[in-house]
Amino acid sequence: MAEVLVYVDHVDGAVRKPTLELLTLARRLGEPVAVALGAGAENTASALAEHGAVKVLTHDAPEYADYLVVPKVDALQAACAQVSPAAVLVPSSAEDKEIAARLAVRIGSGIITDAVDLEAGDEGPVATQSAFAASFTTKSRVSKGTPVITVKPNSAAVEAAPAAGAVEALNVSFSDKATGTKVTGRTPRESTGRPELTEAAIVVSGGRGVNGAENFAIIEALADSLGAAVGASRAAVDAGWYPHTNQVGQTGKSVSPQLYIASGISGAIQHRAGMQTSKTIVAINKDSEAPIFDLVDYGVVGDLFDVVPQLTEEVEARKG
Repeated sequence: MAEVLVYVDHVDGAVRKPTLELLTLARRLGEPVAVALGAGAENTASALAEHGAVKVLTHDAPEYADYLVVPKVDALQAACAQVSPAAVLVPSSAEDKEIAARLAVRIGSGIITDAVDLEAGDEGPVATQSAFAASFTTKSRVSKGTPVITVKPNSAAVEAAPAAGAVEALNVSFSDKATGTKVTGRTPRESTGRPELTEAAIVVSGGRGVNGAENFAIIEALADSLGAAVGASRAAVDAGWYPHTNQVGQTGKSVSPQLYIASGISGAIQHRAGMQTSKTIVAINKDSEAPIFDLVDYGVVGDLFDVVPQLTEEVEARKG
């Protein structure tokens, strides 16, 4: 059976959820071979094996932490040469998409970004994408070289499928360009205790209707009761009510959770482009003509200041 490379997103050996989703998708195409780089790479083996990796290629070097992107591209290129995979799967984060694009150029292959599903085809993997602000769904495949495909978080349910997970050393020779861009400092992200926005299974977002930074506490309370991430529309971010890092939309982050709750958001196309692939969408808005109601699974016409606290109370009551 053909082997499929999966680029591992991990933090000091702790594998992040999008990688486990990629392993699930990779099993549809062949035998997953994981590529783990940097500090703690060997510590990823057990989690990767539990979710279907037949092999784990590892390599650690200071270049992965000290320099941007290129050392990781060098390593993936080396992995492609070592394995000759049927496809290379990469998470769809900003950095990882740059890695994927550079790799595709290096190996002379086509690339598909932001896939939301994958299936095996007679002529190679077929990727499903959401196009034109999620107005259309397309299916496409790479027609030249080894397909390089980035997949959005929450595109597949994580499924355990124990495999050998044999750890093998990856032989990497860094190119002259590997040390071209040096990392000069890092600032740890302040933890909110909530899931990362693009990886969260549930997202609760607030928009212009929240009417002030102080009122986002209502949105946060509902999110915390559900174990959800907090999002915001561009209008709320531009008004300074919530950080840009939480913006959902065409100029913010794209999310595809199992449940998306939009509170006080009108549903402009810019926002819809970032959340329309959510599995279930619930909107709360006092304007019954708001465009957001055109795409929701469930809509509540009412004042969010009445509805959201009641919803939070009900969630807490059922948890108790």
